[in-house]
Order: sequence, then structure tokens, then C-alpha cells
Amino acid sequence: MPETATLTPEQPAHSDVPEQVLVFEDVGIYFEDHPVLQNVSFVVNRGETRILLGPAGVGKSVLLKMANGLLKPDTGRIMLFGQDIAKLTEDELLVLRRRVGMVFQESALFDSLDVEDNVAYRLEEENVSPEECTARVEEALRFVELEHTLQKFPSELSGGMRRRVAIARAIITKPDLLLYDSPTGGLDPITSTTIIELVVKQRDFYGTTAMLVTHRLQDAFVMATHHYDAEKKSMQPIADNGLDPNTSFLVLNDGKVVFDGTTHDLVHSDDPFLKEYLA
Repeated sequence: MPETATLTPEQPAHSDVPEQVLVFEDVGIYFEDHPVLQNVSFVVNRGETRILLGPAGVGKSVLLKMANGLLKPDTGRIMLFGQDIAKLTEDELLVLRRRVGMVFQESALFDSLDVEDNVAYRLEEENVSPEECTARVEEALRFVELEHTLQKFPSELSGGMRRRVAIARAIITKPDLLLYDSPTGGLDPITSTTIIELVVKQRDFYGTTAMLVTHRLQDAFVMATHHYDAEKKSMQPIADNGLDPNTSFLVLNDGKVVFDGTTHDLVHSDDPFLKEYLA
């Protein structure tokens, strides 16, 4: 990736982020009486990155939408920033959701808006001044190394560039929680590595709490074994075959959590399903 301007750490946008940012307690959801998720329980702590794995169709994207309040559970409870999202009004949930950045699987950019307006969309919703809006859009695009695309439209960008614009839009409000829904889905391996490098850069530089869904085991383990080197301006392996202490895993199968733990415990598990899945 090309060099960027020197980065300086920033404080989180909110000082009231609880230790447990996201909590699922015995959560279940049904579509037309068919159980999609059942008895799902886990915690995402402040500053932690949880990588969500599992076969296709086990409810990974559904879980992510529930974390953002886009879908509500039929059973159990979801706590976001210490609040039970099922008890919130739509207006209250909207306020809470402003603290969450989401990168959708297909980027979900507005085709009729140029890159600048796509990235600025949430700021304009919050009536941020045009001057501040412009400065923050440029900052977010510098972070994903696309500051030269301000006036381009999504149709003029490659798939990887659209995904990077989506990341810029997600981080522009300096969210307290980032949700990535298969950010490398449909991309070639080289472009996928570029996207994962940005995710690692965001994790290591800002320390933003995050959940990431992926179907690519390679992406997951690159995140667990690499860090962003600010001096080299690139992602580098952690020394001595080390593991990132703030990155851990959830694995779903048949709508249930079958693993919740560290990278080390995942790769050394004797569970037959996990061994076959990782192989």
C-alpha cells in the first residue's frame, strides 16, 4: 500500500463506553418459524476485535444485523453500550446506532452520489458544518488511501476501492463499535489483503471495538497474527509467531456458538467439527 500522511492517535469519540460494549444473552431469532440463531451468548469487551466464523448460512450476517438493532431477537437479550436494544424506541435506537459504524458486504454505496458525498452522508445527517465535513471526509479517505477519489462515483471504482470507501464512511464518525460484514467477500486475494490491512490498521491505531464476519480463514488468521507497523506504514507479522491479544474468535454452526475463545485455543481444539472446518 502507498505511504500516507503520518498518523497521530486520537481518543475515542465517547468517554462513556462500558467495559462490555456488546452482550448477547441466550439470543434466538426465527424466520417463518425456522430457527436461525438459538441460545447465542457472548460478550465483546471494549477494545476487543471478535472474528465471527462459520459455514455459509449459519446466521453470521443475521447476528451482525442484530448487534446493530436492525433485527430484534425473538428470545434473549442484546445489550449495546449497556442498553437493552429491545426496550428502546426507534428514535432512541437511532441515537445509539450513531455510535456504530457498519461496513456492509456489498459496500452499499449510493450510486447517485460521488465519493465525497457518500463518505459525508452520516455527518450531513448530523448537521455537521460544511467546513468540518470536508476536513473529516479528507481525513477518512486519507486513512484508506483514496483521497484522490473525492469526485468519482462508485461506478468508476473497482470493487476493492468501493469497499475502502465503505470503510471510510464507517469510521468517519469515530464510532465506538465497528461491524464488518464480510469486507473481503468477492474480492481477489491481493485486494482482500489490502482491506484486511486497513482493518488491522484501524484496530491497532484507534483501538476501536469491532466484530468482523468473514468466510476467509486466511483473512481471520492474518488479523490474529499481524499488527500495523506505523513506522513501516504496513501490516507486519507479530514477532516470535505472536498473536494479537485483543483479537479472538466466535464460531457458529447450526445457529449456535460452538466456539468462543482465543486464537490459540481455536487452532488447538480437539472438537471434530472445528478441526474439519479449519482444515
